Amino acid sequence: MKSGRERFMDAQRVNLDGFAVPDASLGLVAMDAPADPPPSLVIAAGRVVEMDGVTEADFDSIDAYIARHGLDLDVAAETMALTDTNFARLFVDTCTPRAEVIRLAAGATPAKLARVLALLRPAELTIAMTKLRARRTPSNQAHVTNRLDDPLLLAADAATAAAFGFREVETTVPVLADAPSNAVACLIGATVAAPGVLIQCSVEEAAELELGMRGLTSYAETVSLYGTEQVFTDGDDTPWSKAFLTSAYASRGMKMRVSSGAGAEVLMAGAEAKSMLYLESRCVALARAIGAQGVQNGGIDGASVAASVPSGLRELMAENVMVMARNLESCSGNDALMSESDMRRTSRTLPIVLAGSDFVFSGFGSIQRYDNMFGPSNFNAEDIDDFLAMQRDWGVDGGLRTVAPGRLLGLRREAAQVCADVYRYLGLADFSHVDLAADAAGSKDLGETDTLAVLGAAQAIRHRGLTVVDIVTALDECGYPEYAERTLAFVRARLAGDYLQTSAIFDEQLSVLSLVTDPNDYAGPGTGYVPPPARQAEIDAIRQVRGVEDLRRSQSAAAIPGLLRPVGAASAGTSPRDVVIGVSPALGVDVWQCLSGASVADVLREVLAGLEEEGCAGRVVRFPATVDLGQIGLAAARLSGSGIAIGLQGKGTALIHRRDLAPLANLELYSVAPSVTLELYRLLGANAGRHAKGATPDPARNPYSDEAIEARYHTTVIALMELERARVVPGAAPVELSLEGLR
Repeated sequence: MKSGRERFMDAQRVNLDGFAVPDASLGLVAMDAPADPPPSLVIAAGRVVEMDGVTEADFDSIDAYIARHGLDLDVAAETMALTDTNFARLFVDTCTPRAEVIRLAAGATPAKLARVLALLRPAELTIAMTKLRARRTPSNQAHVTNRLDDPLLLAADAATAAAFGFREVETTVPVLADAPSNAVACLIGATVAAPGVLIQCSVEEAAELELGMRGLTSYAETVSLYGTEQVFTDGDDTPWSKAFLTSAYASRGMKMRVSSGAGAEVLMAGAEAKSMLYLESRCVALARAIGAQGVQNGGIDGASVAASVPSGLRELMAENVMVMARNLESCSGNDALMSESDMRRTSRTLPIVLAGSDFVFSGFGSIQRYDNMFGPSNFNAEDIDDFLAMQRDWGVDGGLRTVAPGRLLGLRREAAQVCADVYRYLGLADFSHVDLAADAAGSKDLGETDTLAVLGAAQAIRHRGLTVVDIVTALDECGYPEYAERTLAFVRARLAGDYLQTSAIFDEQLSVLSLVTDPNDYAGPGTGYVPPPARQAEIDAIRQVRGVEDLRRSQSAAAIPGLLRPVGAASAGTSPRDVVIGVSPALGVDVWQCLSGASVADVLREVLAGLEEEGCAGRVVRFPATVDLGQIGLAAARLSGSGIAIGLQGKGTALIHRRDLAPLANLELYSVAPSVTLELYRLLGANAGRHAKGATPDPARNPYSDEAIEARYHTTVIALMELERARVVPGAAPVELSLEGLR
């Protein structure tokens, strides 16, 4: 029989996750599996004849490719002679330049690099990532997809992603034949919002390459690598076929990285009892050997597999650092929902955000979970505000920025309209739901759409051989010369080829930021990337920020002139049924609405009504000399004929005081002002009346609440108290206030 506490714990979302018993035979081990080979390297006559305990005669295809193309034999002997601990220390030693770690890592076998990274603790992995990422300036990638493949919604969402600062937009399709339309829609939408956003349409490699050659997309990352030959064979692939594909992309001017990540071999029952980190080390060494620009790893689709075993998240981050150590672009995962627990999702992502990565996400779901055709990302549209606040909290650059209030709807409408006009001009389709797409939070808001029209448009793009030049022409002919020139300038910049350097992105001036042009120069405190002042201002300026002037404006809108008119100096009461309601300096002057949303007038009416129910007479007195509620309540009680008083601050905090108590003591207290209802204020008045009559009432209680009261209201409290403090007149006498305005 479980206790109530256990039943409560069972109901929490973390229990929707799967947690596995570690099992080395299945590969369900994050690091250091018993079957992981010990590092070794034997070179004879300039040729690798043994690697990680396997002789050349027994090399599988992965071993053979890495041995022939993936190791720098000029440095290998030096690297392999280092102890694992000494090599690991170089990753975090700020006196050791990044270039030295990269030089040595080039000679490390997969087993060596896996063993070294397994030694790094979480904080050390964060330091290593800060130091080793290729590009100095962090960036981010967005997923832009929808269940209907609707072009206008895709354009609006791509524009939204670009406005938020994503420098890569990845789309995919629930219907394969829709791919050309999705690519065009995302290209148009991103161009409307910002220059230089790289576009990917993640589909079968031949189709993806064709889209790239037509200039409709600009990068790819879907060439998958695996850590065992068996799993490669299951996919009818070899390292040589992957190398050929990589060359095909690069030779046609397409930026290209490969995909791998922990858990893939486990899911395919082909892990060969090896640890996830060791198998991924083979993939990363292979990525370097075949000439890819970078690696998308950190679990990817297998992230939840790694997360199911002890130290799984540590392993995922170690994968990213491994890519950086190989001097490749790191696209750091976070693109698969690895947990239903918000805390676990955050623990997965936060270290990457703090360290910075070439791409913090290899797919932040900038659309809602249900519209993400890759499957929900670790963070999605539901989390954008949280992520922006996270950047601000830590003062770090996660690649995103807040969109100015009021800009988003106009931007989305512009993108959807431009897309509709281009499709109409090119004879692809005649879509008319521009306003609906602009306002939609997701595809559910579109209702029924013409999915056959989407398919027809996609087929026309493909069969007519439309290219980015046709899109440029259409933009110009439809009256959008700015977007036409922006698209053409992007094509010119791509043709220059600089973005084929490792870890390349375009900024919004179409300058290439890469390992070559923007190398990471972190070398300890006081060095490395710090957001420039303008960028830091973007990070800090989230849309929820409010100041005193914002509050003053909102309070002024609720003002009731003449509500509490002063009638003279307050005097001591004589009636035993006299109860003073002492109010703070700005209540009814600058403060007209409490934190609960109730108006000051309604709160006072309810308190007075509660007193009247008990046969007591209430009067309102302002105490301009202090904002301290205890002092206000005590001073009011000393003026009260009954010796009982109510103290009330503008924010809604209230108490019952008695003239013989210490200032910080009270009879009853409403401390959680945002949750206090008008009914509770009435009860407070009634209880004050009962105290005045000498009774002992059942004390009023603060209401139940599981809201983050402090986090939600503290900034407003600060502004409210500033309004109160500005009205303080030290030494000023209490002032009697008229009740006429409350009747």
